[in-house]
Amino acid sequence: MEAAVKEKFGYLESLLGQFIINTDTSLTRLERNMTSLSKELHEEDKKFKNEMREFKEEMSEFKKEMRADRKAMNKKWGELANKMGTIVEDIVAPSLGGIARDYFQVDEFDDFRIRNYKKKPSGEGRREFDVVAYTQDYLFIVETKSTPRIEYIKDFIQFIPQIPDWFPELTGKAIIPIFSSLHISTDTVSFLSKHNILAMAMKDDNMDLLNPEIRENLLTH
Repeated sequence: MEAAVKEKFGYLESLLGQFIINTDTSLTRLERNMTSLSKELHEEDKKFKNEMREFKEEMSEFKKEMRADRKAMNKKWGELANKMGTIVEDIVAPSLGGIARDYFQVDEFDDFRIRNYKKKPSGEGRREFDVVAYTQDYLFIVETKSTPRIEYIKDFIQFIPQIPDWFPELTGKAIIPIFSSLHISTDTVSFLSKHNILAMAMKDDNMDLLNPEIRENLLTH
């Protein structure tokens, strides 16, 4: 009886020993697999990050190219519109809404006129206005020239005080005079600012104000 028990006990020890060996082997194999998997995941993560960095760099270059292409296209479009005499209709007028929204918080004009040929209420003359737009608070008068010569600006300066005489029905609104051209030099912008006239020209890839800082001057006059 005692021999049988010893035999069974020895058998159980053998099984336990084999189980421990197999388990240890499995754990070692699992550990190796986990290490290998971790290494693969690390390499994949590194590869993914590199691919994402390359993708971002490619997208950045693509955006730069698109911006440059768009700027070149807008420049050619502006030059063509200038030659055809449609700069007011094709470039200036469509840009005024964004400028009014960005700098004067105007969502919508009460009236908007392009190439408005108007007779002076007093009957003393007629004049064409490139763009006239107004809201409850503002009256935008845009003078556009293909070449921003100083004499043109001086004529506009002399005309601005007469605007209420041409639009007596809009008395009380803040007059926002804007002189626009495709390109306006820094010196010319300074001259316009000195006389409280907004300068509107191509900036990057669209029309924008070159001296928005004088806006407050216009609202206090």
